[in-house]
Amino acid sequence: MTPQDQEAALVSRLADGYGRLRRELGQVIVGQSEVIEQILIALFARGHCVIVGVPGLAKTLLVSSLARVLDLKFGRIQFTPDLMPTDITGTDVLQEDPVTKERSFRFVTGPVFANILLADEINRTPPKTQAALLQAMQEYHVTVTGKTYPLPLPFFVMATQNPIEQEGTYPLPEAQLDRFMFQVDIRYPDENDEREIIERTTADITPSLNKVLNAQDILVMQDVVRRVPVARNIVEKTVRLVRMTRPQEDRSSQKIKDWVSWGAGPRAAQALILGAKVRAVLHGRFTVSWEDVRALADPVLRHRLILSFRAEAEGVRVSDIVRLILDSIPQ
Repeated sequence: MTPQDQEAALVSRLADGYGRLRRELGQVIVGQSEVIEQILIALFARGHCVIVGVPGLAKTLLVSSLARVLDLKFGRIQFTPDLMPTDITGTDVLQEDPVTKERSFRFVTGPVFANILLADEINRTPPKTQAALLQAMQEYHVTVTGKTYPLPLPFFVMATQNPIEQEGTYPLPEAQLDRFMFQVDIRYPDENDEREIIERTTADITPSLNKVLNAQDILVMQDVVRRVPVARNIVEKTVRLVRMTRPQEDRSSQKIKDWVSWGAGPRAAQALILGAKVRAVLHGRFTVSWEDVRALADPVLRHRLILSFRAEAEGVRVSDIVRLILDSIPQ
């Protein structure tokens, strides 16, 4: 089999696995198709997600179910104001040998040593504890008392934030939010979906989830999507899209200059291209289209733009700004 045939077979396998993943998750999650797609794209792109949604929208159930169908170790951290960095990373404990009575330190791993980690309400803990998690996200290892411990791969973090309660919280700085590939907004279900949710969750039914992929499959596919080619004009339009979010750019429109205080950085363009590669493969294609980039512009940019007071006063949202810029770029 030629290398091209091998690549095609892997793309076909990933697209098939994506379909099976959605069917399995559909047994426990009603609707939320865009949310599921964005989370899976971030996973296969080696990114992380921050999930914003009010309580009761099955954020925890979605993450734990994803770990089950992928046969991955799941960990959860409930962030609180008194949480310390070692509560996340782990710590050295002093142990005594029962025979020799010699004492020595042994490292006890924290909940961050998981493949899929749910960081619940990350904005409820102080910055020093947030920083411990963000180091692990960026470097895939933790350092405790001068020793470095690698994290299990794949390593995927989904951090949640509650948008309606801001008292006593520690909002993530923009530089730390930029480390998340996507901001995934989970909204209320429509009426039909909500009716189905009530019928399912109030009946004596426990769905059995089948394992679709494993850790090794995911690592292989993470490498495959990086080899997906992207046409030069797609890269140029993506860079143009990101640069047009910056009010200091000459090509930015007057509305952008009025509404945006600070635009997106190069990480946004990287996330758009990587995400577009994964989206193309999940849909059975080995080439990236402009539509793949357009579909991911909102989750990539919505947490990277700082709006001005004028935009807030006029009720302008980031999605409005993204749509304005996309409409100005030729298809």
